[in-house]
Amino acid sequence: MPKNTDTIVAIATPPGQGAIGIVRLSGPASADIARLFFHSSRPVFAGFRPYHLHHGQLRDADGNFVDEVLAAWMPGPGSFTGEDVLEFQCHGGSAILRRVVEECLAHGARLAEPGEFSKRAFLNSRMDLTQAEAIMELVNAPTAVAVGLAGSKLEGLLASRIGELRKGLEALRVQLCVAVDFPEDEVECLAPEDLAGGIGEVRAAMSELAGNYDRGRCWRDGALVVLAGQVNAGKSSLMNAILGINRAIVTDIPGTTRDYLEESVQLDGLPVRLVDTAGLRASLDSVELLGIERSRELMSQADLVLLVVDAELGPGAEDLDLAAQADNLLVVANKMDLLAGEPVWFRESPWTGKQICPLSAKHGQGLPDLLAAIRRTVAAAGAPEAGALVPNLRQYTALARATQELELLLDELAAGLPYDILSVRLDTACAILGEITGEITSEEILRAVFDGFCIGK
Repeated sequence: MPKNTDTIVAIATPPGQGAIGIVRLSGPASADIARLFFHSSRPVFAGFRPYHLHHGQLRDADGNFVDEVLAAWMPGPGSFTGEDVLEFQCHGGSAILRRVVEECLAHGARLAEPGEFSKRAFLNSRMDLTQAEAIMELVNAPTAVAVGLAGSKLEGLLASRIGELRKGLEALRVQLCVAVDFPEDEVECLAPEDLAGGIGEVRAAMSELAGNYDRGRCWRDGALVVLAGQVNAGKSSLMNAILGINRAIVTDIPGTTRDYLEESVQLDGLPVRLVDTAGLRASLDSVELLGIERSRELMSQADLVLLVVDAELGPGAEDLDLAAQADNLLVVANKMDLLAGEPVWFRESPWTGKQICPLSAKHGQGLPDLLAAIRRTVAAAGAPEAGALVPNLRQYTALARATQELELLLDELAAGLPYDILSVRLDTACAILGEITGEITSEEILRAVFDGFCIGK
């Protein structure tokens, strides 16, 4: 692949104010551009030394002060991108950083596209595609568990495992090709039962790896927990109680919540996306009906639905419908402070078979037990072990496609199809695994991966 001839620049630190902000240049002219407006604090400046910090000032073409900085030059191919990279460690004001970028642009640099630094690292073979994706997963990791999952991939462990699976398939493909290419020779051919056994082993390993996606997803992306139920059951009060702040509006007027409200919270290390939804009831209000429709959509996607019921009034028709439809349900009997004891409906069908958490959102009674129940239910499989390989959605989808190819291959093998046709399935499965690491890729896949990155990464 041809080398990039242009030099890109971007702010590499998050937006906002801070003590330090970094502006990063990458490309063949990085050091040359920096020399044009960097003035060393040393009386004699012989040029940028690799992997050293150089103190000085940045000044524009008219000699006006821009900032006092530290400059670090990292020549390729030993840099992050595999190209010459120069970074300015500036003061962290947004106006200062923008000014430094403008000076770089004025001296010949181009503004980087989203994820272009990491994309160049991939194109220059500094990392494979799974490692590039691990960078953003590491940046966005909400918990220590998620950091560990991303770290395993950044170290190349997932790419290594995918490589092992691909080698297993390629070994089988070689044996098939021998039988197909030299049919007239007395070459020992792989028996159908041996071929089926080899394919089955690889398929089982791929299925196991793909299965880690669901187990690790909640720890990486956060579990979706939806508060549902009839109007005035106390969903918004419960939302506020869990968050510890008055985030949702609470009134005695039924139907206050018309749209869903989402906030993030951590339950003993488990990230949770908590969503308060519009109350379920029959309505002629088009806006409220739209909110109820969105509520049902969110419930269909949820890892756990908290069915909030007014303990004093008991479940209504909407609650019964939801209880009959949802398997991932935890019943929250709210307003228990208004009752002297356990309500009768706890012992009636269908609630006798449901997990019920009695509480008072207003006074916080029973809230710790509810939070423990949420975490226990969502994280029933437990946190992934240290070093576990958990694919992201793109990687999981590719593994599922490759697994399907092997399943179809086994069906065709059982049907007695000739080896030259079966080898096509093996070719396809190998190519799909190559997409995961980027050995076989397309511009469409690269755009899908890197367009989600921030500008300076």
